[in-house]
Amino acid sequence: MHCWYEVQSCVLLTFLAVAAYSVSDAQGQVSPPTRLRYNVVTPDSVQISWKAPKGQFTGYKLLVTPSSGGKTNQLILQNTATKAIIQGLIPDQSYALQIIAFSDDKESKPAQGQFRIKDIERRKETSKSKVKDPEKTNASKPAPPEGSLFTCKTPAIADIVILVDGSWSIGRFNFRLVRLFLENLVSAFNVGSEKTRVGLAQYSGDPRIEWHLNAYGTKDAVLDAVRNLPYKGGNTLTGLALTYILENSFKPEAGARPGVSKIGILITDGKSQDDVIPPAKNLRDAGIELFAIGVKNADINELKEIASEPDSTHVYNVADFNFMHTIVEGLTRTVCSRVEEQEKEIKGTIVASLGAPTDLVTSEVTARGFRVSWTHAPGKVEKYRVVYYPTRGGQPEEVVVDGSVSTTVLKNLMSLTEYQIAVFAIYSNAASEGLRGTETTLALPMASDLQLYDVSHSSMRAKWNGVAGATGYMILYAPLTEGLAADEKEIKIGEASTELELDGLLPNTEYTVTVYAMFGEEASDPLTGQETTLPLSPPANLRFSDVGHNSAKLTWDPASKNVKGYRIMYVKTDGTETNEVEVDRVSTHTLTSLTSLTEYTVAIFSLYDEGQSEPLTGSFTTKKVPPPQHLEVDEASTDSFRVSWKPTSSDIAFYRLAWIPLDGGESEEVVLNGDADSYVIEGLLPNTEYEVSLLAVFDDESESEVVAVLGATFAGTTTIPTTVTTPSTTTPKPTIAVFRTGVRNLVIDDETTSSLRVVWDISDYNVQQFRVTYLTADGDRAEEAVRTVMVPGRQNTLLLQPLLSDTEYKVTITPIYADGEGVSVSAPGKTLPLSAPRNLRVSDEWYNRLRISWDAPPSPTMGYRIVYKPINIPGPALETFVGDDINTILILNLFSGTEYNVKVFASYSTGFSDALTGVAKTLYLGVTDLDAYQVRMTSLCAQWQLHRHATAYRVVLESLVDGKKQEVNLGGGTPRHCFFELMPGTEYRISVHTQLQEIEGPAVSIMETTLPFPTQPPTSPSTTSPPPTIPPAKEVCKAAKADLAFLVDGSWSIGDDNFNKIISFLYSTVGALDKIGPDGTQVAIIQFSDDPRTEFKLNAYKTKETLLEAIQKIAYKGGNTKTGKAIKHAREILFTGEAGMRRGIPKVLVVITDGRSQDDVNKVSREMQLDGFTFFAIGVADADYSELVNIGSKPSGRHVFFVDDFDAFTKIEDELITFVCETASATCPLVTKDGNNFAGFKMMEMFGLVEKEFSAVEGVSMEPGTFNVYPCYRLHKDALVSQPTKYLHPEGLPSDYTITFLFRILPDTPQEPFALWEILNEQYEPLVGVILDNGGKTLTFFNYDYKGDFQTVTFEGPEIRKIFYGSFHKLHVVISKTTAKIVIDCKEVGEKTINAAGNISSDGIEVLGRMVRSRGPRDNSVPLQLQMFDIVCATSWANRDKCCELPGLRDEENCPALPHACSCSEANKGPLGPPGPPGGPGVRGAKGHRGDPGPKGPDGPRGEIGVPGPQGPPGPQGPSGLSIQGLPGPPGEKGEKGDLGFPGLQGVPGASGSPGRDGAQGQRGLPGKDGPTGPQGPPGPVGIPGAPGVPGVTGSQGPQGDVGAPGAPGPKGERGERGDLQSQAMVRAVARQVCEQLIQGHMARYNSILNQIPSQSVSTRTIAGPPGEPGRPGAPGPQGEQGSPGMQGFPGTPGQPGRPGERGLPGEKGEKGNPGVGTQGPRGPPGSTGPPGESRTGSPGPPGSPGPRGPAGHTGPPGSQGPSGPPGYCDPSSCAGYGMGGGYGEPTDQDIPVVQLPHNSYQIYDPEDLYDGEQQPYVVHGSYPLPSPYSQSSYPSPHLAQPEFTPVREEMEAVELRSPGITRFTRKIAKRSVKAPVHKRANGKKPSQ
Repeated sequence: MHCWYEVQSCVLLTFLAVAAYSVSDAQGQVSPPTRLRYNVVTPDSVQISWKAPKGQFTGYKLLVTPSSGGKTNQLILQNTATKAIIQGLIPDQSYALQIIAFSDDKESKPAQGQFRIKDIERRKETSKSKVKDPEKTNASKPAPPEGSLFTCKTPAIADIVILVDGSWSIGRFNFRLVRLFLENLVSAFNVGSEKTRVGLAQYSGDPRIEWHLNAYGTKDAVLDAVRNLPYKGGNTLTGLALTYILENSFKPEAGARPGVSKIGILITDGKSQDDVIPPAKNLRDAGIELFAIGVKNADINELKEIASEPDSTHVYNVADFNFMHTIVEGLTRTVCSRVEEQEKEIKGTIVASLGAPTDLVTSEVTARGFRVSWTHAPGKVEKYRVVYYPTRGGQPEEVVVDGSVSTTVLKNLMSLTEYQIAVFAIYSNAASEGLRGTETTLALPMASDLQLYDVSHSSMRAKWNGVAGATGYMILYAPLTEGLAADEKEIKIGEASTELELDGLLPNTEYTVTVYAMFGEEASDPLTGQETTLPLSPPANLRFSDVGHNSAKLTWDPASKNVKGYRIMYVKTDGTETNEVEVDRVSTHTLTSLTSLTEYTVAIFSLYDEGQSEPLTGSFTTKKVPPPQHLEVDEASTDSFRVSWKPTSSDIAFYRLAWIPLDGGESEEVVLNGDADSYVIEGLLPNTEYEVSLLAVFDDESESEVVAVLGATFAGTTTIPTTVTTPSTTTPKPTIAVFRTGVRNLVIDDETTSSLRVVWDISDYNVQQFRVTYLTADGDRAEEAVRTVMVPGRQNTLLLQPLLSDTEYKVTITPIYADGEGVSVSAPGKTLPLSAPRNLRVSDEWYNRLRISWDAPPSPTMGYRIVYKPINIPGPALETFVGDDINTILILNLFSGTEYNVKVFASYSTGFSDALTGVAKTLYLGVTDLDAYQVRMTSLCAQWQLHRHATAYRVVLESLVDGKKQEVNLGGGTPRHCFFELMPGTEYRISVHTQLQEIEGPAVSIMETTLPFPTQPPTSPSTTSPPPTIPPAKEVCKAAKADLAFLVDGSWSIGDDNFNKIISFLYSTVGALDKIGPDGTQVAIIQFSDDPRTEFKLNAYKTKETLLEAIQKIAYKGGNTKTGKAIKHAREILFTGEAGMRRGIPKVLVVITDGRSQDDVNKVSREMQLDGFTFFAIGVADADYSELVNIGSKPSGRHVFFVDDFDAFTKIEDELITFVCETASATCPLVTKDGNNFAGFKMMEMFGLVEKEFSAVEGVSMEPGTFNVYPCYRLHKDALVSQPTKYLHPEGLPSDYTITFLFRILPDTPQEPFALWEILNEQYEPLVGVILDNGGKTLTFFNYDYKGDFQTVTFEGPEIRKIFYGSFHKLHVVISKTTAKIVIDCKEVGEKTINAAGNISSDGIEVLGRMVRSRGPRDNSVPLQLQMFDIVCATSWANRDKCCELPGLRDEENCPALPHACSCSEANKGPLGPPGPPGGPGVRGAKGHRGDPGPKGPDGPRGEIGVPGPQGPPGPQGPSGLSIQGLPGPPGEKGEKGDLGFPGLQGVPGASGSPGRDGAQGQRGLPGKDGPTGPQGPPGPVGIPGAPGVPGVTGSQGPQGDVGAPGAPGPKGERGERGDLQSQAMVRAVARQVCEQLIQGHMARYNSILNQIPSQSVSTRTIAGPPGEPGRPGAPGPQGEQGSPGMQGFPGTPGQPGRPGERGLPGEKGEKGNPGVGTQGPRGPPGSTGPPGESRTGSPGPPGSPGPRGPAGHTGPPGSQGPSGPPGYCDPSSCAGYGMGGGYGEPTDQDIPVVQLPHNSYQIYDPEDLYDGEQQPYVVHGSYPLPSPYSQSSYPSPHLAQPEFTPVREEMEAVELRSPGITRFTRKIAKRSVKAPVHKRANGKKPSQ
């Protein structure tokens, strides 16, 4: 057989690149390889080498073909390979080999050869001995013909069991070849009944015995059976089949013989679908030598795991069924030789006496380990084996030390976990019994001093104090904001780091940060902190510059280094146009295409990856359009001149040029294009001065100011006679008149309220001076002298001041020359008004401060004056001044909740502007809904709605009579307070001051008057005379026998008259009882007010007459109402032995009250109910019904009464008496169990088998039951749990009743009869009971009938037998007057006739688990597990039971929720138990459900705003009283100032407000101006969460989705990390079903399979169960349940572990829960999630080998019943899970070649001495007149059961799943043997001799 590991799936071909040749470029054909050589590497592998050819080639093709025919296997090799190793060959098989070199399109001739391993080895031997034998050295010679088969002729005999794979993959044709192979195999042995015996089993999905070893006595008969072997068909579950033949074939009853070699031969054609390693090891450990034969698709590695060592002789693999005949000889030879060798070993074995180590001591205990020490065992000990595992479940681990060592340290343990320890002495051929003990590790230290700092909008840093020894830290952080809580993240860091940065956070969000110190895979308790990220930073310091008529430059300070850009919105303040632009990370931007003389409002938002910030706003006004400059006139002529100018802007559309003569005339005008800069005006009059004006019209149709200039045409030429005295002639000289214009481009700018600046250009530097004249536009010339300024000729600017504000002036400039004046130029100018500030905004409102902001006026100011005055309270007006560069101010020290009138004035040199007014209001720091309640004579209470920001409250109570005050300071989360010791009938003022740090708000007050003083109670006892006769007893009360206590309210609110009515009611109620005293009902009465007063105790009166007389003498007490204190008093004082309380008697309390208790009643009443007390609560008038329900037992309809007044007592008297007497019935008292009431006995409580009492019962420990939420109790050997009958059944048993047990038979339960429960008389003679015969598999009920005759009925059969197979079963024994009926697992299995029973004696005892052979005081009892034991006084109970405690029968729809399940309702909360150890980190899940709703949050701040408007996000308000809004808003109400106006049509949309923080106050948005009333704010946040507790019940994940449809078996999966738990119902049902089916039909001594359920956490398969009875199987057996871990010490060998298939689809994510109460309870930290596998589920793929230990799962309920931790999750699977054993991972392909690790060769023997002392026959003892007494000869002598545990291979970590169920508590069990060793914290026992 050969295979190619790289290509095929079964054989390994390893290539060694030995040399890389330098290949030249050869042309033409490819040369073939040469020098083909062979070399045997191992008995089944050959190395082939060759010489590489010359030339260029790509690679090789290697082909190997069996010479006898078969598939040719081909492999492509690289051109550098010159060697290959072929593995998995058959030594006798000849093979043909070809190696071909090839290039892209050409191949060489093949280098060919043949070889056979045996021939190659012979050649080697021949070569060494120098002997030449040509026939043997010819490697190509074919193998000899297969003619003569080998025959085993040894005289040694063997028991051979052949296990044949009959799965569908074989096929009927190939199965014929299997029969032929079997025939040849059997033929080789000497088969006979006294010779070698052959048995055969066939398997697929379930195994079956074809014939046992003793079925046939001759070889022919066996061969005939082989030839007729039927084909079965099905799946391939090899592991199950191996276990099956161990438990069924190799047994004496099946023909197995002691002292005879045991051989097992497996034939299979594929990989098993379940785990084969533990079953195969169990077979080998039992002394069975295994051979494994694989065919076709078999997994060679799996075969090696199964077979005994060495693999070379015990593992066979062939490529096809056609080749099976080739291995017959080799197999039979090996088997034959091994039979001989085994016979020698068996005969030569000397059994040495074994001794166990003693004195187990543990020390040096830490959280992660402890030291184990012991005293050496006797004899020559080779090694000691220390095995340990968690008591609450888990895979065993072990440490092996040398035999000379007597101590070792166990490391890497789980913290706060109890471990079971066993030390075995290993001798040369066996192992001793284990020395056992327990130890509990300490808790892990946790980190401390968590600090959260460097908080930004998206990150924060965390640091803490580290923990010594931690291997790292895990940090979980998540937002607390509702809707985001599921976004939890996790970070793991090394132990060297104690700080890190958390980034990627949401802005303005509160986060909870939890730090766990990790110790390997375990986590410490959490350290938690909370911090809120900063909001996204907006830009700052918005500035405007370069403001022109159509543009403006914006500049701002950058927001943050993380900003991605900015969004700029700018809108005309009148709302007619909105624009938006986004820019990159810049800090300046220029807005263009603006409208002149227009006010714009700008908002800039910072853009981040997380969103946008709040806006930074501001406003500016564009300037007017500029006029043309440098207007000049030149090139003048007599009829024209040219006008030129310089344009001032590029957006001029056109010019209007006009001119008019100065002396009158018509104006002319011309329109010029906007790009023109000159124009020649023609057609002018000569010698005429013109005024030329020019204005520019811009693209937005705005017009500039008119610019004017004077120009003149020249005059015509004239002749002026000039006389020149010359001798000759007189010559005329012409002159020209010239107009001198020394001024042009006159501009008036820089207007202020009191000045104007005049600027002009000088066009003629001959000007000596300029005369500047200015006067008001409506002024007169008379003022010119006053308003004239002379300026030197070189100066061209002048500041005119002081001027009147808001006044228009005309300014004229005239150039003055030396010889006169030039042409004057004029222009208008206007001073600015005294403008008021604009757009008053209020922000940052707080309880004692607020901020106001405004926009500066257009006129430069000298500063601002701010005046503010309270409106709704008296107070002075205050004012302050700020400079002109400030436009915002924070006003401090204001009153809380007060409106202020605010005015802002702009200050100018000439005075103040008008006021900018508005109203601002601080937040209200005060409580709401203050009212009084529980107003009594001397006390009253006040309650209020909490304020969201309050840190404390100061509550003052002031008497309005004498002014005395009481004052108390309360925490910010306290919504109520009560005052005591007040005066009756007095009016009080209750004032509550809310405090925020150092701020205190105004008082909120109410008036309330205490109740008036009542009539004083009488000073002498009541004189109510008793009725003339004693009331007769009611019929219902004649059987009552109880300890009855009345708790009577004696507070002031009762009054004299009503108290007398209570006394009468007590008289009537007690009078209805029959017998008073120790033999009947005992009565006690407590009267309570402030303090309880015992009127008389239970044992005070022994007759009804004296009791009734004492009741009439009870005096009224008076005082307040403290019911809880009275109930506690009753528990501590009344219900004690000293006060007369009796054991086994119902304990009943009746509470009568007329008001609400002033202390807590819930806790103490709940605790007492759990302890078996029954409460009746009677409320009158003002009693609180909800409090009565909490006091009374369930159901409330039976135990809670309410009447309107004290006269109505008669209405409830009869019903109360009936219910009390029914409850007090001693024969069948009314008891409550799981919310149901029934008449009967809770026997578990009566025996002390409850969580609070079991530790006081000797020989009992608590363990998980059928579900982890159900505890069960292990009764250890000889625990002999008993109670006196008079305490349990003082009146005997009823005539009809049902006995209910839920129990489990253990592996170490003896194979002999025992009484599950029985009642004995004083002479230890049995009176009634239920007997189980673990050997005979029968159930017997016995009692004495009414005639005094002893009667028994015995039940047997398949349904009876299954209760002995080791699973939990529910047993109902229904006894009536005529029949005894047995119901097992809610299915009736038998009914027999009996006589009516007689009564029993109450002077004896009742015992659990007592062995039938016990003799009086020398009683022995058996070990067993008991989860439920009740006796119900009805025969219909079994018909109503649904067996909801059994996983296989549980119907989730019809069954009540499991206790402590993750139902998130208050009703399902169980009582707090002792805190259990913290769980390790679990897989992270969804968040827990939101906790109980808190009280209604306070109203949001600023509920009523003077000027209504929507509440916006924090940030300044938009300018001009208009919020930066989105859509146009309707006109608001009338504003404070008309200038502000209504909201515009369109504003810049405001940024959406980010969600406010819960808890801390976020910035308050600005009130909009004149907008509609905003919507109501969100409800107040949940209070500040508390620190998380130990991870609680709900720390688990959401339920997993359904399993997908089955798929075909896939290839071997790679080893993966452990995945998540499946859903609770799926895992429980399937795992327990598989386990149950495996158990059916197995021998009881191997049923410790149940101790570790074979299940994996990733994939679960349903496997058809094995037969319930030996022989052909019927339908699969019913589902079984998970067995709890094995007997005290260790669990037994794990059963068939369910192998992981392909990873299942992940379950649906649980619904996101709301944040839990307080801080989200940090769930148990998640372990690493395994990478997802292929998404196929259904029929599982082949199993993997052991994976490393996965991290722990979700933290389950810590301890047996831990306190309800803060719910992180509501995951029922974590509440109702159960412990599962791990499986084995799978090696990956990269692990090839597989090096087989040696199997653990230590066989563990645990011949536990099941019987102390001598073995005695089960003789008839006492009154057991059983037919044929159980004699000792009827039972086999004690023999080995099975290894106690499955060793965990050291190479692989076992998968560990820590059960979230109940922590087991194991006590030291006192043994009856005086020789029992004493060791610290150990449960050891003396080894059997």
